[in-house]
Amino acid sequence: MKTFTSDSSIASDVIPSANYGERIKGRQPDMIVLHYTGMPDVESAIAQLCTAGTDVSAHYIVLEDGRIVQCVPEAKRAWHAGVSFWAGEEDINSCSIGIEIVNRGHDWGYQDFPLRQIAAVIALCRGIMLRRKIPSHRVLAHSDIAPSRKKDPGEKFPWHSLANSGVGHWVQPAPIIRGETLKLGTISENVESLQQALARYGYGVPVSGKYDGATMEVVTAFQRHFRPARVDGITDQSTLATLHSLLASLPSGDTAAAG
Repeated sequence: MKTFTSDSSIASDVIPSANYGERIKGRQPDMIVLHYTGMPDVESAIAQLCTAGTDVSAHYIVLEDGRIVQCVPEAKRAWHAGVSFWAGEEDINSCSIGIEIVNRGHDWGYQDFPLRQIAAVIALCRGIMLRRKIPSHRVLAHSDIAPSRKKDPGEKFPWHSLANSGVGHWVQPAPIIRGETLKLGTISENVESLQQALARYGYGVPVSGKYDGATMEVVTAFQRHFRPARVDGITDQSTLATLHSLLASLPSGDTAAAG
């Protein structure tokens, strides 16, 4: 790709990626997906996202010092989501804008996200949401849309800080207390109700009444995003109460499916 003018006024650089395509059927993006780079250094991450043949890319990269690089125009389809699902959508790349946040990730010594980096993510997302009329509940984690494969941006990502600035959907997590739990192998109507609630929010989860491996992966992803104090894939009262608070606080008559 030849160089282009950035869609964002706060992007400091444009480094064109060779990896992109057209959005299927001219679909306009109504979702933002946040990732971490999961690479040992920023140079490796940029090379991975911009070099032909890697088959991965993102619209933006946010560096640790707060600088923002755009790699794919927002009108184009970047290759950041992979095999994924959210609220009935399977081609997430065609309906989303992907933002990679420089962080070593779980495999390379997962670190806290610097404040100036988070401030840049917030400013970038706010601009995209304004331009694209993206509702806050359509700002998601890579782990939300691909819970069996991905952990990013992970439990250290400060979703509450984003929500305080109008980016992303968030409620105060319910306190963790002792009580009954649903876990791997449980078969009950309560498991089916949990699966239905997760599906209403947007997660791809089988509604079977059996707490299988896929359900555990989805619960783990939910906890990484919305109840990060304990990420274990077990549905305790805190996890369940937080999920129902999120559903109740969506726009009236809406689900996270609506764009």
